[in-house]
Parts: sequence; structure tokens; C-alpha cells
Amino acid sequence: MAAELSKRLTELFRWIDPGPDSTHLVSDISGWWRDPDTLLEIGPTLGNLFRAESPTVVLAPEVTGLLLGPLVATALGVGFLPAYKNTGDRRIAEPTTWATTPPDYRGRQLALGVRDRHLGPADRVLVVDDWVASGAQVRALYQVISARGATPVGTAAIVADCPVELARELRVRSLLDRRDLAI
Repeated sequence: MAAELSKRLTELFRWIDPGPDSTHLVSDISGWWRDPDTLLEIGPTLGNLFRAESPTVVLAPEVTGLLLGPLVATALGVGFLPAYKNTGDRRIAEPTTWATTPPDYRGRQLALGVRDRHLGPADRVLVVDDWVASGAQVRALYQVISARGATPVGTAAIVADCPVELARELRVRSLLDRRDLAI
């Protein structure tokens, strides 16, 4: 099942040239969300990467994480928590633990936050994201998890686009490697 899904993910993926002013191609993952078979399989397949670690909750960052995270959580039979991105204009009206990322692959720094009432010391947290490149968001989420006394069990990603050493450090397991997505 995982090999078939990985093949389908690769076939549905596209690199897009945004035009002459751009210095790089942009990844287009929209085909993943359009395909019903992919939607059916992606949650269980990602969840199985960490099922043995017995996570109690899945945590994923806005925006695509709000789709991907619940698919994985449902497959594992656990709850889901969104990690909100604070771009300076967002206010959350209840206590929230925040961590700031180191610069990401675009050089941006983001604040990621989780509502305190949803995360505590008994939680074993699986971070889920579509793409891990610099590990900036994963690091920030691990800081939030640790600040709340919870335990990060690892990160399940569709694509790992980071050095092997970083993937090992952050316990990233993925369905695809960046090299699988030929230009």
C-alpha cells in the first residue's frame, strides 16, 4: 500500500515555474488533495509510520496541516491539534504556548502556537506536515510540545527534503524523499 501511494503521490505532483522573476520552481501538491484514493490512503499510511510509538494526539501546522493532520489522527484513532501561525495580526483569546521558528527555507520566521488546554504532560505527540525542508517548523513545534510537558514521538511527512542528519535528529519519517520528485 505504501509503495503504491508513494507512486501515486509522485505522479500527482508538479513543479511550476512562476515566471521570469522567480529564482526557483514552486511545488504544486494540489493533485494530492484532488485524488480521492490518495485522500483515503494518506492518513493511514502516514499514521502507520509511527503507530508503534502510540501517539495520543496529532499536531500539524496551518495551512495544509489542517487537512493532513485530521486524516492521520482519524487513522490512528486519536485527537488532532492545529498549530496556529501568528503573523503579527492574530490574537487567540485563551492561553496559548508559542515558539518562534528559526528561519525557514524562505528565510521567514514564524510564531507557532497551540492552545494550552489541549496539550499536557500525558500526551505523546505526533507532528504531521506535508513537507519538511529546513525543519524550522518542526523544531518550533517540538519546543511547544516540550514547554507543555508533553513528549514528541516524531514527525510524519509526505516529503522529506532535508539532510539525513536533520531527519534523524527530528525523527522524520516520510513517504517520499525530495529526490523522488524529479524536475
